Amino acid sequence: MIVAIPKETAEHEKRVALVPETVSKLTDMGVDVVIEKDAGLASNYLNDAYREAGATIKDNRAELFASADLLISIQTPPAEDLKRLPEGSVLICFLWALQNNDTVELLKSGGITALGMDAVPRISRAQNMDALSSMSSIAGYKSALIGANELDRYLPMMMTAAGTIAPGKVLVLGAGVAGLQAIATAKRLGAVVEAFDIRPAVKEQVESLGATFVEVPDLDEESETEGGYAKELAEDEQERQRQVIHEHAKKSDIIITTALIPGKPAPLLITKEMVHDMHAGSVVVDLAAEQGGNCELTEAGETTLVNEVKVIGPLNIPSMLAYHASKLYSKNMWALLDHLLEEGEPHFDFEDEITLNTTITHQGEIISPMLKEN
Repeated sequence: MIVAIPKETAEHEKRVALVPETVSKLTDMGVDVVIEKDAGLASNYLNDAYREAGATIKDNRAELFASADLLISIQTPPAEDLKRLPEGSVLICFLWALQNNDTVELLKSGGITALGMDAVPRISRAQNMDALSSMSSIAGYKSALIGANELDRYLPMMMTAAGTIAPGKVLVLGAGVAGLQAIATAKRLGAVVEAFDIRPAVKEQVESLGATFVEVPDLDEESETEGGYAKELAEDEQERQRQVIHEHAKKSDIIITTALIPGKPAPLLITKEMVHDMHAGSVVVDLAAEQGGNCELTEAGETTLVNEVKVIGPLNIPSMLAYHASKLYSKNMWALLDHLLEEGEPHFDFEDEITLNTTITHQGEIISPMLKEN
């Protein structure tokens, strides 16, 4: 079997799907690993390291795709590359199948078995395969650093001969993996941290990190999906939520927003009125920028100055820490491969919950229950 790793071509993407450490595990199993030349260069994994791990370096991208039995990437490769994959081959990457019907149809018609790393179920058995959580943790960490770097004041309390500086105030909206890591990082930087989430169950986690949990009265207790994501609120609940957030936003130096709803645009949490009521010099870091943004004034990939408040919409934050992001994604991928491979070949048992939910297409058919329901 030939496992192929292409160089990522998407804008802002610096990660590589497999690092040399994982490649060596595959080559030790007798798997042939072929990697496109310089695929790891942007994340500081050099060609020589892959050679030492037993991989073959290939300079011809078209041949790489045409020869692949199993192709592993971060982002979904462009359509012209996917058309080169042999019928019956396997693709594993972030597919975002709900938002990319054309890609799913292309893979189905081409007889490609496609697995989405974004579709790995959030169950205990699959935790070590959960690339979304790995990347969200990196995004949360980096978001706190971005906010601190853009702020024109201290985050920790400072006692100096000139007087005492009060600690900065950080408000984190959404206490999933990214939010919790943002809280932890902001606390390490010395800030006073508050956090809001519509899921009451996360209050204990927020408080365990030393943050104050912001509560909105009379929210629906059934506010979490089976996959652990927040559900969309009713309109009256959204209005109460915004009123509470508005009051806390006025006092915040940094707001970090992390709320996402799978398959839908990001929920609106910060209105333009809230931004106008924030003090001059404060910062909003919107981790949902690529999905439309949690802030009404977010522009993806831009820093917008509104009433002297910076609204930042960063793109592909995990790629900003490409070395470790690649390492974690590679470990997630190895865990999934270890689950799928039998005697060095992929085996698809759709009685297994992980395989069933992660597989999008197989032998010209849609397999994913998620897609069948939509």
